[in-house]
Amino acid sequence: MFTLEDYLTSFTGSLIPHAVLAVYLFVIMGMRRRRVLKKLPALLLSPLLAVLLAAGLYTLLPNHGVIRYCMTALAILLMCTFWVRWAWRTEFWRAFSAVCMGGVFQMATSCLTQILILYSDLPLTVVMAVSLIMVPAPAFLLYRLRFGHWFRLLLEEGFGQRRTALFLFAMEAAMEVFLILQVGIQPDYLIPYYVLVLAMAALEAGLVIYLAQRLDDTRKLEAQQDIITQQQLYERDLEAIRQEVRSFRHDYKNLLAGLSEQADKGEMDQLRTALSELDTGFDRRIGEKIRASTQIGNVCVPQVRSLLLSKLAAMGEQKIDCRMEVLYSVERVGIDPWDFTRCLGILLDNAAEAALGTETPWVEIVLLSQKGRLSLRVSNPYIGAIDPDKIWMEGFSTKGERRGLGLASYQRILADCPNAATSTSWAGGVFVQELTVEETA
Repeated sequence: MFTLEDYLTSFTGSLIPHAVLAVYLFVIMGMRRRRVLKKLPALLLSPLLAVLLAAGLYTLLPNHGVIRYCMTALAILLMCTFWVRWAWRTEFWRAFSAVCMGGVFQMATSCLTQILILYSDLPLTVVMAVSLIMVPAPAFLLYRLRFGHWFRLLLEEGFGQRRTALFLFAMEAAMEVFLILQVGIQPDYLIPYYVLVLAMAALEAGLVIYLAQRLDDTRKLEAQQDIITQQQLYERDLEAIRQEVRSFRHDYKNLLAGLSEQADKGEMDQLRTALSELDTGFDRRIGEKIRASTQIGNVCVPQVRSLLLSKLAAMGEQKIDCRMEVLYSVERVGIDPWDFTRCLGILLDNAAEAALGTETPWVEIVLLSQKGRLSLRVSNPYIGAIDPDKIWMEGFSTKGERRGLGLASYQRILADCPNAATSTSWAGGVFVQELTVEETA
């Protein structure tokens, strides 16, 4: 039966690890947000609820200490996760990963405290005070190593975020198991045991930094490839502009050469009309080339920009006239960027394939980001009949067997995105696919 003294002792014993965890969370998630400090008192609910849960579990399971410990630890993990999610206004999996990583560092600090207790004859209260003073040292070291930056970078992309979170949870659970097993370790082997736990925590931190740096190098390489591809597109458009200028000069010279004869015959009006049509056509063609070269700059999502650059280059090689409109800057897509990129790739591949079956192949891409909504429209010419009941069926394709997997995959991807809506239409030989994504709060 728990007494008031037991409650106070348990609360104090749980409060200190929470304080240590909070320090590491500020290092991991960033310390520049003052509003988080205002929400820090709410973290006190976690040790309070943990004490009440421990008392309840002790009443229900008095002879199962390991089960009580595991259930209490899991409850604390979830409570701290929801606090981080609320305080930093981040996604659940990022908050969960941060708490798992912070828990690893908190347990490493506990090992340092245990070593201090074994090597020191000081009273326990003094040892606990010294251990609290020791916390800023490893936290400052992590800060100097930019651990928080690398950790946030590793979880910045939605792709693989859950797997990373589950991996960190497994590492944190392994640390918890090691601390449980310390009960059976003989006193002479406790110091090497704690050193081993500290080494595990250091290896986990090093692994996170290494993986984040690898990801950063990959992103930089992709950015360089995007720049090269974009430069190639610019060079291709400049060459097309150069050819237009040469053609314009040639036509202009021919018109001016016949100016005297046209004037003698009294056909100045026809000459003015021909010159006006030549100027208008030249301005239109040059304007289209310049506009197409600048539209890609409005796409600020790396994954989407990279895909568009590669698809524009591929369509250019296939002699497909690709028109793109990005009227406003696209800063975000509202869903997982990788899911949006896969959907965009499917729509562009289908549009290009259908357009190649026409006499004048073209594809039109329109991206409109406005008032928290992103609208995508992909249009292409299409000849033939379309069965609306079959185009979404897996394996169906107008191009033959072993095709038709794209739109079915497209539907599966968007099935997990409740804030995304699609529509399909075709009229007058034009097939149109639209995707609208509302930004979630």
